[in-house]
Amino acid sequence: MNVRWQVVACFLGLAAITGAAEEKAKFDWKPPVIGAGAFTDQLGMLDREREQYADNLAGYAANRIAAAKASAASLSEGRRLIALSLHLAPRNRKALVLSFQLNRGIVPEADPENYRPQVLAGLLFTRGQVLKEQGGAENLLLSKVFTELAAEMDPKNDDAVYASELQRLDQGSVDWSVLTDVKRAAPGGKEAERP
Repeated sequence: MNVRWQVVACFLGLAAITGAAEEKAKFDWKPPVIGAGAFTDQLGMLDREREQYADNLAGYAANRIAAAKASAASLSEGRRLIALSLHLAPRNRKALVLSFQLNRGIVPEADPENYRPQVLAGLLFTRGQVLKEQGGAENLLLSKVFTELAAEMDPKNDDAVYASELQRLDQGSVDWSVLTDVKRAAPGGKEAERP
């Protein structure tokens, strides 16, 4: 009788180890290339505000990736959000930890303390409108990004969707490669080709 239990325990143990190994290697993560950062002190946001937006964007990314079990679409969306988080706050804890985990094939834990998507979308849209009014190249870029993200996060937010669509018609969609695949500076100060 003891032999049966030992055999069953061995099979269950092997199944658990095999399942954990398979779960770890299910997806391929390409970390964003940030470079020096797209936003300087010229951006119309205080450092604390930048950190808070970076936290919430990284938390939203973790929730989306966890809910979708690291599907290709969720990883692509997560890559954009992590890149934006790191441009806003280059040492943001949530974004750096999330990118580290994904780079090692670990699906993140959901963050229940993060804003609901509708609330975060509303905050992004409102802040994007304020940035647009402030003017300046960096503010306008972040305004465009926030507006597009707000419409994607909450397609029932008519104001965000309308503003995003007008923006798309007039200026085209956001070029995320500006944030996710920044050219690295080559020796001598010239920009190298994207990896």
